[in-house]
Amino acid sequence: MKISTVIRHTLTHLFIITLGLIMIYPIAWMIVSSFKPNNMIFSDPGLIPKTVTTDNYVSGWEGYAGTTFGTFFKNAFVICVLAIIGNVISCTMAAYAFARLNFVGKGVWFIVMMGTMMLPGHVTLVPRYILFNTFGWVGSIRPIVVPRFLATDAFFVFLLVQFIRTLPKEIEEAAIIDGCGKFGVFLRIIVPLAFPAMVTTALFTFLWTWDDFFNHLLYLTRPDTFTVSRALRTFVGDAGAVTNWGGALAMGTLSIIPAFILFFSLQKYFVQGISTTGLKG
Repeated sequence: MKISTVIRHTLTHLFIITLGLIMIYPIAWMIVSSFKPNNMIFSDPGLIPKTVTTDNYVSGWEGYAGTTFGTFFKNAFVICVLAIIGNVISCTMAAYAFARLNFVGKGVWFIVMMGTMMLPGHVTLVPRYILFNTFGWVGSIRPIVVPRFLATDAFFVFLLVQFIRTLPKEIEEAAIIDGCGKFGVFLRIIVPLAFPAMVTTALFTFLWTWDDFFNHLLYLTRPDTFTVSRALRTFVGDAGAVTNWGGALAMGTLSIIPAFILFFSLQKYFVQGISTTGLKG
């Protein structure tokens, strides 16, 4: 019995390790290939380069239309920070209202909000573009940032609602007895206790905003407003061919560093926020 258990566990771990290596291979290949000369990227497909060079990072950092990747990184960080602030504030307030407050049509509006999660984003693409173009926002970061301050990401509202529902109401009732109002309860009780879920919201917001390509391609039309994901598209020529593979791989390697750092530094809060969400309906 023990031998069969050991064999089963060994096979399970081997399968997981093999699957992990298969999943990480493209990333490892990109990182290694970013240090290869352009003429050896595909002729030498191994993970151990025969020749190492940093020229790809120099040529890639030069950017596009006189704008370096330093500007692209700065633009991406600015958009991500504003998106995080908007999502965390607006989604937490909306979640608190749905989880704790009573108002007319609460159930109906919650169902409507949940329904928006099932609606493909491309369905609202044209109306959103027409709206933002009417406002004169196309060509700036406002179409990407402003909606985040209006709790438009229903997934995060739902996540925070489920987390807040797991919090004991007795703490809030005690605070109200001591003279704390609804807004005071929100700031002094809900926000500190919901911190893990708010960190999860911030982390997902950063990752989704940082990796977003379509919206950045649609609304950012000037090189000085490009983000990293949008700027990587400039390595592709008009005919659909990549003109500088080395530079593209080098900048692609740099683009994944912030996401890795943020994820691993906040992993504890991320796991805590996800694991305690949805325990109470």
